[in-house]
Amino acid sequence: MRYMLLLKTAENSGMPPQELMEAIARFGEETAKAGVLLDTGGLAPTVMGTRIRLSSGKLTVTDGPFTESKEMIASYAVLEVSSKEEAVAVATRFMELHKEHWAGWEGESEVRQVFGADSAPAFGE
Repeated sequence: MRYMLLLKTAENSGMPPQELMEAIARFGEETAKAGVLLDTGGLAPTVMGTRIRLSSGKLTVTDGPFTESKEMIASYAVLEVSSKEEAVAVATRFMELHKEHWAGWEGESEVRQVFGADSAPAFGE
């Protein structure tokens, strides 16, 4: 089963400490070698983004920053695991790295199943 982890944090939380980046790199190598981590990446701040909204039949294009947003998606990871519980365990370990290496940082990780040709939506499970 594929899952996407989304890391959300305040737009202006600053650059992560070097120790955290090194711990994330080690964790990434470990999970990639185990066949769990398929892809990962950091995302640029919303000031560099654009939103395209469809509302009432009209498309609107808005360049960032998005002032109404209090948080942003800072990074993502795509996992191949056997269960949602395993994906949650990986996300928890990732958040523990932030707790250990970035005092005072606040954010959340969202775990979402990726639907594809090999999986059917299982809403409500």
